[in-house]
Amino acid sequence: MAESMSTDFLVIGSGIIGSLAARKLALAGASVLILEAGPRVTRGEIVSRFRNSTRRSDLMSPYPSVPTAPHPIYQPTDSGYLVQAGPYPYPAEYIRQFGGTTWHWAAQAWRNVPNDFRLHSLYGVGVDWPISYADLEPYYQEAEEIMGVSGADNTGSPRKQPFPMEPVIEPYAMRRVRERLAPQYKVVSNTTARNSVSYGGRPACCGNNNCQPICPVDAQYHGGIAALQAEAAGVTIRVNANVYQLEHDAQGRITAALYYDADKKSQRVTAKTFILAANGIESPRLLLLSASEKYPKGLANSSDMVGRHLMDHPSTSLTFDADEDLWLGRGPQSPSSIGTMRDGDFRGQHAAYRLDFTNISRVDGATKDLISRAVFGEEFERQLRFASAREMSLKTVLEVLPDPENRITLSSEKDSMGIPKPQAHYSIGEYTRLGHERARQDFANVARLMGGTNLRPSKEGAYANNQHICGTLSMGRDPAASVCNEWGRAHDHANLFFCSTGVLPTCGTCNSTENGVALALRTVDHILAEQGIKPGTAASAAGAPA
Repeated sequence: MAESMSTDFLVIGSGIIGSLAARKLALAGASVLILEAGPRVTRGEIVSRFRNSTRRSDLMSPYPSVPTAPHPIYQPTDSGYLVQAGPYPYPAEYIRQFGGTTWHWAAQAWRNVPNDFRLHSLYGVGVDWPISYADLEPYYQEAEEIMGVSGADNTGSPRKQPFPMEPVIEPYAMRRVRERLAPQYKVVSNTTARNSVSYGGRPACCGNNNCQPICPVDAQYHGGIAALQAEAAGVTIRVNANVYQLEHDAQGRITAALYYDADKKSQRVTAKTFILAANGIESPRLLLLSASEKYPKGLANSSDMVGRHLMDHPSTSLTFDADEDLWLGRGPQSPSSIGTMRDGDFRGQHAAYRLDFTNISRVDGATKDLISRAVFGEEFERQLRFASAREMSLKTVLEVLPDPENRITLSSEKDSMGIPKPQAHYSIGEYTRLGHERARQDFANVARLMGGTNLRPSKEGAYANNQHICGTLSMGRDPAASVCNEWGRAHDHANLFFCSTGVLPTCGTCNSTENGVALALRTVDHILAEQGIKPGTAASAAGAPA
């Protein structure tokens, strides 16, 4: 085994959260190394793969799994990397490569609403966060300025400063939806890390309607940009470095990370401070893999909470035909939503939810459907035109409560590197199912207001996954009931911090990325202050390499 490098700060994971945490440390003058399990890939390579793919609706098709850093793949067949232990499937899709999973995100950059931080105190369910909205507000702002977030000030999350940009131009279809649903429903522009004007050296959204699996013009921010910005700030990123174990000393301080390189040779890196910034599946997996005689249940796991409280945002949906031509497919894929059910006293009984409108061209899906039904000729053209012009969909983004039985563990199966695979134990609780039942009323009302016919709800009892992996490294004040404290520091290890959506104690109704970035920026500020390092300059993305 080679002693490959020593550094002040070792960050594990080059996704958007890890890269921005590393960048902030480097701007303060620190020596920072990122270990990334997967390969270095450019946007040009990804766009080329997408253009040549026969499965363009498969978000993972431009992101193949590699043997040295496998990740879940489900099409055309399930790779079996994320083992399903039931009772409900949890088909998480994430990317192990330079920049991480936000290469294929929808760029939704929502803040929590203030009451999300006090769920148990206010409604008697879930848990409270160990911090308040006011504690995190300046870091939300910092995250939004780095990523370049566009939005409108009507989302229920108080602001001290305006968004960096106004919302992206509202597509015609969403304008008609907003007009027809008023005043019963307030349709708002989604808050997104997507440029409405040139920002950070990147162009404005030009309406390709291809946000997922890759924005072809880089109008939306992603982890690939964050990783390049980290390197520009002085961070060293070592790709093809699949970390499989953390070592510790007799006092419980983490001393080294062991990883396999592309040749499957074991390498060792030492550091003073360790930041685990992998996602909410790979992070607990590594902690469990690092079990030792002193820590037989895994690192940071004296509470037995590592991997527990796995949360996401299950979705149900309704598709119908409106009574006017809308021609979905111009502008962002997810431009607007209804947020009136994100908070309220009802949260004591059932899940909060957001209703998102899907703005994806119907031509491809309608064509496949007509071919499968052997429709051809003039009737094919008539039905294709009708479906493409009038078909619309909306979906729920449902809250899930933390449940210790929903968890990530180690499987007895090994991956291509000989490392135990992650295993998901997952179920959809009654609280979430009741939220869906309430949302069905909204589905029906929206369809009625749009003159909807031919209503096609998603299969009853089936919940789509939104890839918002939360909760498996929960932060809290009680070391017996959480993995880390309010600063992301492991209760069991003084020099181990978590910068990951896994630290979220509850998931609310907002996509997890901005919460993860804001918490990471706050954690870095704490680390710098504690170590007497003066923060660096220029957190803004303006002028940063893209």
